Formats: sequence, C-alpha cells, structure tokens
Amino acid sequence: MKQIIALGGGGFSMEPENTLLDSYILKLSNKERPKICFIPTASGDSEDYISRFYQFFEKMNCEPSHLSLFVPPTRDLEGYILEKDIIYVGGGSTKNLVALWKEWGLDSILKKAWSQEIIIAGISAGAICWFEEGVTGSFGGMDPIGALGFLKGSYCPHYDGEVDRRPAYRKLIEEKEIIPGYAVDDGAALHFIDDKLYQVVTSRPNAKAYRVFLEDGVIEEELEKKYLGEE
Repeated sequence: MKQIIALGGGGFSMEPENTLLDSYILKLSNKERPKICFIPTASGDSEDYISRFYQFFEKMNCEPSHLSLFVPPTRDLEGYILEKDIIYVGGGSTKNLVALWKEWGLDSILKKAWSQEIIIAGISAGAICWFEEGVTGSFGGMDPIGALGFLKGSYCPHYDGEVDRRPAYRKLIEEKEIIPGYAVDDGAALHFIDDKLYQVVTSRPNAKAYRVFLEDGVIEEELEKKYLGEE
C-alpha cells in the first residue's frame, strides 16, 4: 500500500524532545532499521536543518541519510531514492521545492517511490507538496500555490501555530481561490493510505486537524484523531 504522512508541524525540527510523530513514521516501515532519507530542498539545503535531522535520527533505530540537489550524492538519483524505506521532506519554500524537483525530475522519481510503497513523510512545505494546492508563505504573504497532486485537495499546515494561516486559508476557500482541503495544527499529521485519509495522529493532546470546505460559508469539520501519547 502507498502511504503519505503529512505533518502540519512538529516532529524533530520543531519538538525534538517529543519523538511521537517521528517514531510513528519509523514504525510504518516494519523494518528493524529502516533507511530514512531527508530531503531539505525547501530550506535551500540548510546545514542547520540537516544537522538537526542527523542529531535526532542517529539516536533512533534507523539508518539516516539525506539528498541534496545542490551537492548531489550521486548522478543516479532514482537509484538512490528507490533503495530507501522512508523519504522525509523538510519545510521551507514550497515554490522553490516544486520548481527544483521538476527541474531535476525528482517529482517523477518520488511518485515512482510512492507507487513502490516507499513511505513518504513531510512537514509544512514537505507536506503541502503532495496535494493539488496549498497555502504557502513563499511569496512573503499567505498565498495559494499549485503542488504535485499525488493527493486530492489543498493543504494548510501550522493552522494553530502561525496567526495568519487560519484566516488566510478560510478567506482563500471562501473566495474560491483555492480548492477545499485539510488544515492541520502543529503536532498533528494526516496519514494517507493510497489516496484516502486513514487517520489523524498527534504528538500533542490538543492538536487538531480539519476538513475545510465551502457550504453556506466556510465549514471546518474537526477530524477524529489518535493521540500517540496514550499508547
């Protein structure tokens, strides 16, 4: 089965002392030591971001690596990606991520990885990119952006974590500038199996996720969730 885990926020980069979401992702591989590859394109391959990835995952039961498009580890990007168990995409600029991936053909490689049941995970821009559209701060405000369309609908991360996100997403939907979709708090993630939402998982008891759509006004339908700290 094909799987995508789209984090609204949280994980190693935002709450490194809280391992719940990242442990959940690692367990999905059903491997004793899964090979997890970080793709930090959206941050311009931030050295600090890459360092924090390794600091966190080297303490976990896995084999971490990363893929830079600025200093590629190999000419065979497809072979490099397809030998992994988990792909984890970082946050930053969705616009730059999509543009660079398309230039390098990485969007097609990642679609092939997904179809071969390599687990895909990502946070913020690394979550928006899998949907048809998203709300991005790439342009300096909160604007709609087209993405890769592996999953239907739109996506808005940091719904409770950034004050501009909620009003911007609601306004864009109300004015039909973006298609309906999902809004996800920091500390929450959507887990898709194939192209259907399987469940919402959270690393914080109060984190939430919503289906947001237009019907006599903007409706936020709170989705049932599973708090991972209760396991």
